[in-house]
Amino acid sequence: MIALPDWRRSEPGQKPEPKRVVASLPLALLQLDPDLIVATVNPAAEQLMGQSYRRLVGKSVGELFDFEEPLILGRLADGEAQLFARGVRVRIMGQPPRRFDVMTSPVTHCPGWQLLMLHEGVGVEALTGDGSGAGGGEGIALRAPEVLAHEIKNPLAGIRGAAQLLDRKLSERDRAMTGLITAEVDRIAKLIDQMQSLSRRSAEPAQQCNLHEAVRRAQAVLTAAHPASAVIEEAFDPSLPPIMANPDSLVQVLLNLMSNAREACQHESAPKICVRTRFASGIQLHAGPGGKPLRLPIELRVSDNGPGIDPKLRDHIFEPFVTGKKNGQGLGLALVQKLVREMNGRITHDRDEAQGLTHFRIHLPVAGSVQS
Repeated sequence: MIALPDWRRSEPGQKPEPKRVVASLPLALLQLDPDLIVATVNPAAEQLMGQSYRRLVGKSVGELFDFEEPLILGRLADGEAQLFARGVRVRIMGQPPRRFDVMTSPVTHCPGWQLLMLHEGVGVEALTGDGSGAGGGEGIALRAPEVLAHEIKNPLAGIRGAAQLLDRKLSERDRAMTGLITAEVDRIAKLIDQMQSLSRRSAEPAQQCNLHEAVRRAQAVLTAAHPASAVIEEAFDPSLPPIMANPDSLVQVLLNLMSNAREACQHESAPKICVRTRFASGIQLHAGPGGKPLRLPIELRVSDNGPGIDPKLRDHIFEPFVTGKKNGQGLGLALVQKLVREMNGRITHDRDEAQGLTHFRIHLPVAGSVQS
């Protein structure tokens, strides 16, 4: 029988021991013996891998991980090398690959013993929304449009009005040009509206929501706009509790994801879209020093059998103005990410090449778990 580590036992008022501090890390940590067998793991590793301490201890690294970067196994075999690799694709126990920051380090004064650490950006993030980069919340780049939007919209309204006046005086043959002007003005105005939504700093008021009702409302809107679109399959867990969100924002998020899925698979011989909900443990947000992690156990997944996102864009699709569509503006998914973050949730995507499916996953907290 494998004994539980002593960091699982505590005494009231006891000063934290180093092992207990390690157990509190949000970083997944595995201790490896000289034969690259797992000797112990911390709770973050259990959550990340979806396996208990007892099931992980005694397994070899090769049984648990498939690193697409062969250098990592080489460094581990060396036994005395340190490594930090960012954004490495890793398969955990045969699951679809995910991207991790991977670190290895030898244990001081213990020849052959090593630490293997993994960090996945979607698993532990700050709740403040002040981060930078592709998933970094409301940066300066997203706030700049709100300064210009008002000044741009005023002349646009004048241009549109002038085009409509000219349209009344032109012949039928020449009205195509005024129609083009009006359509382009409307397109630019819509683009500015999206940019303003991205730069908005205050979240919409939240309330308890039924996730499945929001899905069906979005589906009804999509079906009304595109009656001939693919049938959306449902795989709902009826036992899920309510979430805390703004209902209109939630529908906007779902409508965007379903619309993207419809466009992605519309040319397939048998287009397939599936919306699935389930309870998924393991995803949490780190609230910072002294804060209590926020768990995101509610998962909503929108899947389609289209060709998938261009591999060159997959790491940037939530950034503004990044799009794989010929006439896309690249703001839809950036806005989706912003709205999901305002709900204290996170959104990720992955591609299952074996089944030919693209998945977008939203992880949300249960209503009542978010501190106001």
